[in-house]
Amino acid sequence: MAEQHEHQTVTDSPAEPLRVVGEEPDTSRGTVQPITVVGNPVLHRACRTVTEFDSTLAELVDDMFVSMYAAEGVGLAANQIGVDARVFVYDCPDDEGVRHIGHIVNPVLEELHASHRQLDESPEGCLSVPGAYADLARPDYAAVIGSDKDGNKIRVEGSGFFARCLQHETDHLGGYLYIDRLSKRDRKDALRQMAESTPKYQTVPND
Repeated sequence: MAEQHEHQTVTDSPAEPLRVVGEEPDTSRGTVQPITVVGNPVLHRACRTVTEFDSTLAELVDDMFVSMYAAEGVGLAANQIGVDARVFVYDCPDDEGVRHIGHIVNPVLEELHASHRQLDESPEGCLSVPGAYADLARPDYAAVIGSDKDGNKIRVEGSGFFARCLQHETDHLGGYLYIDRLSKRDRKDALRQMAESTPKYQTVPND
């Protein structure tokens, strides 16, 4: 997921230092990978469930973090670096200025009761649709259950912009981009924005 749009702001932060939920990754590990963009087949099919919690998975998580930071994103799914695996990483603020850092393997979004589905329509962007933003309504709260890279069960929840990130990245692993949720006109406009922009990070050219 791309950083917040320049016209989208979070609530003013309190005077004390921002709270951090999670641990910063060791960026001395990992190799930066180029980002796949819309049209690449790996982005348009559901990713495989992870069954092996081993050193290969740990290395993938390392690669994903450094690739996300290199692209100045706040979330990244494995298929965005061409890997068919249900994993995403994040380093994303919520609307209260709290910074959330972590990863989740085989994520599943919890169903929200209708009475708790308060929609927030805000600009959304994606590293796989570089340079484009579009308003999209999503619930302003989300909770995801899954595992960490060691196979421990975890639950991650968030509100505001971070909730949007959790939903956006889980969508990726199901083979959907945020532009797939737009009207035909808005999708066309997002693709136009992408065509008229130059990515600030390395991407994988589509054949």
